[in-house]
Amino acid sequence: MTRSRGGPAAAARDPELFEEFYRAHVDAVTRFLARRMDDPHTVADLTAEVFLAVIDSGHTYRPALGSERGWLYGVARNIVSAERRRTAREHVLNGRVAGRRLLEADDIARLEEKLVAENEGRRLVAALADLPEGERALLELIVADQLSVPEAAHALGIRPTAARVRLYRARGRLRAALAGGQDTAATETTTTITTDGAVAITGSRA
Repeated sequence: MTRSRGGPAAAARDPELFEEFYRAHVDAVTRFLARRMDDPHTVADLTAEVFLAVIDSGHTYRPALGSERGWLYGVARNIVSAERRRTAREHVLNGRVAGRRLLEADDIARLEEKLVAENEGRRLVAALADLPEGERALLELIVADQLSVPEAAHALGIRPTAARVRLYRARGRLRAALAGGQDTAATETTTTITTDGAVAITGSRA
């Protein structure tokens, strides 16, 4: 598991350690966001927001409760939720586009590659949309983001025991959602979630 010197708290205080922390985790955060957003500009903007949030909230990270990646995913999930709320309130698209940081062609191409690579992850996230919020959030982190149950519990601020109970209830719902939402390319996906949080995803073309 990737871990930086000093962790988020040290990164928030020291520019050199912040750069190290950023390099250690930027790819994982970008992939997390690419599973939830389909626009490279939005992914770039939210990635920057996640790491800016580290400066304000790095002191809240507790190594004993989970990995740096799991903690970052919790931060990223809050930022994605805030972005969705902002989007729901926006009525003038041009105002939003005008405020975006311009990306170079190479930046867009690289982010588009990540979006393509995370197509399956976005399909899994979409399949969970109709589940209860608590179960959906837990399964997103475990199935799409490949966190362990304790890491997902830490990201959501719940106890691992409660997460395991929630996971048990949600397993059948996930299978039913995936069975009813095959993609247009007729990809059949089998997802196995054990009670300890292990996930296996296999696919085959019809």
